[in-house]
Amino acid sequence: MRGRFAPSPSGRMHLGNVYSALLSYLSAKKTGGEWILRIEDLDRQRCKKEYSSQLIEDLLWLGLKWDNFSASEGGLSGEFYQSNRDSFYIRAFDLLCEKGLVYDCFCTRADLLSSSAPHASDGKSVYSGKCRNLSESEKSLLYSVRLPAKRIIVEDRTCSFFDGHYGNQNCDLSRDLGDFIIRRSDGNFSYQLAVVVDDALMGVNQVVRGRDLISSTFNQLYLYEKLDFHQLPQFFHLPLLLSADGRRLSKRDKDTDMGFLRENFTSEQLIGKILFLCGCLEKEEKLSLEEAVSAFDWQKVKKEDVVIESQE
Repeated sequence: MRGRFAPSPSGRMHLGNVYSALLSYLSAKKTGGEWILRIEDLDRQRCKKEYSSQLIEDLLWLGLKWDNFSASEGGLSGEFYQSNRDSFYIRAFDLLCEKGLVYDCFCTRADLLSSSAPHASDGKSVYSGKCRNLSESEKSLLYSVRLPAKRIIVEDRTCSFFDGHYGNQNCDLSRDLGDFIIRRSDGNFSYQLAVVVDDALMGVNQVVRGRDLISSTFNQLYLYEKLDFHQLPQFFHLPLLLSADGRRLSKRDKDTDMGFLRENFTSEQLIGKILFLCGCLEKEEKLSLEEAVSAFDWQKVKKEDVVIESQE
């Protein structure tokens, strides 16, 4: 078993991030497996080195040590930063192009809003395929106006997977997913492409993350298939931690960020709090990491989202 935590360093971690990190760690270690850290810093503008360094320090404060730890490189070697992995993404992108699965999309944000249909269940827009069949002359004219993004052609069929926590999940690919972007107009690769390439090449076979990413699993399974990656990971999705007004926790919620948490909790108190919130403990109590591994049980993890009251 090889699990992973793959955060984006766009600010200091909050309780929701730490919750995902801890439970992914416990799930891997429960079976004697490995757990690796990967920094998803594809967005060079929002992701800062100082945030990566703080993230690493916060995880170590909690006691979480990844199996790809590199003491000589500040905790993590450069190969585990997505900003250093473009060569792998280019290879994957070229393969999809060779298979005739990629096309130029010149749509602006306004075009997408006006022509995309909302997904039935979550309100997300599904691309209409407007640019899929542009003629060469039409593309030439559009190229003089803007650079295109690159979309992958999604087949008209169903896709399903078994989630280790929420059970069977199904998707009509053309209706619910649509052709999706794998490379942005600025040349940066999409999260969907990068995460599949990295998980496959790094041998990740268990993915534990928030249930808001269930729908993204279908994008990723489609890419696994088209990139000829035959070993698929197990997916386990977690209930979300919500603020008192029903919003997902974010880095704007200062009373749940790691600065506040470290000032008000010991690492053992925070580990116990998270195990209580997810349903593995009946009451809050201090837990060492070793005790948390023993206490963790997927059968006890809640399926409904968890509301966090303000700590201030």
